[in-house]
Amino acid sequence: MKVSEDRATILTQTKSGTLKNFPFDPELTPGARNAVSVCLRIQPQEKVTVITDEATKEIAASIVHELERMCGPYRAWILEDLAPRPISELPSEIAADLETSQVSIFAVQAQTNELRSRMQMTDIVNRRRIRHAHMVNINRQIMLEGMRADFQKVDRISTKVIEMVQKAKHIRAKTSAGTDLTAELNPNYRWIKTTGIISPDKWGNLPGGEAFTTPGEVNGTFVIDGVVGDWLCAEFGDLGKNPLTVTIRGNRLVEAHSENRELRDTFWRYTHTDENSDRVGEFAIGTNIELKDVIGEILQDEKFPGVHIAFGNPYGAHTGAEWYSSTHIDVVGRNFDIWVDEEHIMQGGRFIFDA
Repeated sequence: MKVSEDRATILTQTKSGTLKNFPFDPELTPGARNAVSVCLRIQPQEKVTVITDEATKEIAASIVHELERMCGPYRAWILEDLAPRPISELPSEIAADLETSQVSIFAVQAQTNELRSRMQMTDIVNRRRIRHAHMVNINRQIMLEGMRADFQKVDRISTKVIEMVQKAKHIRAKTSAGTDLTAELNPNYRWIKTTGIISPDKWGNLPGGEAFTTPGEVNGTFVIDGVVGDWLCAEFGDLGKNPLTVTIRGNRLVEAHSENRELRDTFWRYTHTDENSDRVGEFAIGTNIELKDVIGEILQDEKFPGVHIAFGNPYGAHTGAEWYSSTHIDVVGRNFDIWVDEEHIMQGGRFIFDA
């Protein structure tokens, strides 16, 4: 047996074997193959770390099956095998494994108070320039929809958007539901595209499809008739029939209103965790034109064509922002009109340019 085969055997035994033999629906295969072969472009000689949980084992098994087809080295971890959930600190076993990997895949369901451990993971990813697929709250519907997208096409749209916004001074976004938001852009902050084609420069969510930056200053009203992020998404789902309306002044959240008081109060507490949790850290344009509507799952919905913003952590390692927050929560709306400076680039949720 060759040395590389010995290494693969060692790395794929124990926990990996649990997923290697776990049954999964073949309908998951196209999305899993897209992740492994198109989005991450994994090569047989590259070592991969797969992190999942009990609730996401079937999807992880479909991904492991694709890794098995390549006969390359990988190690798969199930979070509940290492510590009780929620996990506030990244398990040392996973941290050590990431230190020796070129690629990583994180496919789990979000739980309250686990953002810190995810940030610890992405700190390693950033430092080691690992090609990392972030698939928090991935589910069957997303595997059958967003993960089957033509990511090369999404990348072309995103590249066109980046070309426009990098030269802009401000972006305005409006919706018929009442959103009227203006972002003044800081030329010192970089725009990043995460389109599903993942590079060492920036880990990406899968499915992909967005261009984002840290804004200089955001002001206005955002009617969140799509979804809110992190673990709140699973609790409150699609907000189309009962939106959350927020007011932003000087880049800070100053008001939040909803007929759903539990949603309003939970969101308000989340965005006041630390001194910058109420600060707009991300301004983004969704570019996955193959998505037809919001489905109530933030992982896919933030890629839906339109504007979304996030309060909290600005991902400064990528955008250049020099401030920090321990939290990050995205908010998504529907049916946007967008102007980049004075150029109208989206009408009713559809881009009005060719790419």
